[in-house]
Formats: sequence, C-alpha cells, structure tokens
Amino acid sequence: MKPTSEATLKRVYSMIFASVYPMYVAKAERKGRTKAEVDEIIRWLTGYTQKGLEKQIKKQVTFKAFFAEAPKMNPSRFLITGSICGVKLEEIKDPLMKEIRYLDKLIDELSKGKVMEWVLRKN
Repeated sequence: MKPTSEATLKRVYSMIFASVYPMYVAKAERKGRTKAEVDEIIRWLTGYTQKGLEKQIKKQVTFKAFFAEAPKMNPSRFLITGSICGVKLEEIKDPLMKEIRYLDKLIDELSKGKVMEWVLRKN
C-alpha cells in the first residue's frame, strides 16, 4: 500500500467537517437509512452529545479539530476492521486518518444495510 502523502493528509485534515457531514447523511438516506442513524454513529464513535455534534457542525470545525475536540473516542472502535476505499484499516499508520476512516467505514456499513447493533459493535 502506498503511504498517504503529507499534502493529502494536510488537505483532508483541513476539510470542514460540516461540508462532509451532509454527504454522510445523503449516502445513508439514498439507502433508506436516516440522519438520526448517522448522528448516532458519530456520537458513538466520538462521544459527542447531539448538542455537541450540532455545535461542531455550526462552528465549521476542520476534521482535525472535530476529532481533537471529541469528548471520548469509543474504545470499541478498534473492533472496526476491513477496507475502505481499497485501504485496510489495520494498515493505516496516521492516527487521525485512521479515526476519519473509522467514521467512513461505519457510514459505509450503515449504507450497506447492516443493522445498528452490528455497526456499533454491540453484538
């Protein structure tokens, strides 16, 4: 696997979370899932409350700030395995990119019809 370049990492980290969030919701809704489920996934992963999540979206924080300010990253996130965009999660070395890809993977699983208990690693 080719490592992600510093320029790419910098570009991704500086993306505004609020600009990507509607894409997560749209992806889920296209597959018959809901915004509430997307929010539940984000809250599960990051420890934000609904109010805290909405505040971060309103503040237009970057991905870097969104994850840096997360109240409590879920320790069960390490149970998330597999590939996203052709890259195995286990092979991602950069810690922040790994957190972003965990979120991508959870949204992907939701969109593929997995039940929430599975997505949130409750089974």
